[in-house]
Amino acid sequence: MHLCAFDLDHTLVRTPLDLAAMAADMRAHLEGAGVCLPAREERWRVGELLRLCKRERPEHEAALWTLALEREQRAMDEATLEPGALEAVTGARRLGFVTALWTNNAGAVTRSALDRLGLGAHFDVVVTRDEMRELKPDPDGWRVIAGLVDAASHHAFMVGDSWVDGLAAAAAGVPFVAYRMTDADLARWQIKPAVTLTDLTELPAFLAGR
Repeated sequence: MHLCAFDLDHTLVRTPLDLAAMAADMRAHLEGAGVCLPAREERWRVGELLRLCKRERPEHEAALWTLALEREQRAMDEATLEPGALEAVTGARRLGFVTALWTNNAGAVTRSALDRLGLGAHFDVVVTRDEMRELKPDPDGWRVIAGLVDAASHHAFMVGDSWVDGLAAAAAGVPFVAYRMTDADLARWQIKPAVTLTDLTELPAFLAGR
């Protein structure tokens, strides 16, 4: 048996979700509560702010998740299928692959969007942040997937568009299929994909060849 796991945002669906704006919301909340963030050249990312909050000011963690959920819900309300998404998922299933979704989004928001866009019935497993202990790039979501489908016995792939997907796949020991990632981003994060695709309809042919 074989397994193919997919990211959601900007891989299977197009949304206006702005993670930089989400992080800015979280940072503003923390600074408004008197949390002093260490100075740095790069912007603070969502996962980093959540980990810092959990470690140093856990009383504000629920508020940060509320900010995240508000932006996720608005974005998913506007979500449309990425071209070739349905063909990629159904093509993998026709080849005998178990299909899994691995996303940092909330469960209710994710499942509602999958059903509305006609993807829900094509996944054997859906793992969201509600089931994980840590967000990608931590590989904890793969632990959940493995527990549900015995992924250790599968030849597996992870399909995603972002550095967090690539690093999570690498940490889980899973070959990474990069979707529309630039050479610059791959080099920056030292991600070595099994293949880089610009068209999701090419995924089934790649999987069949492997």
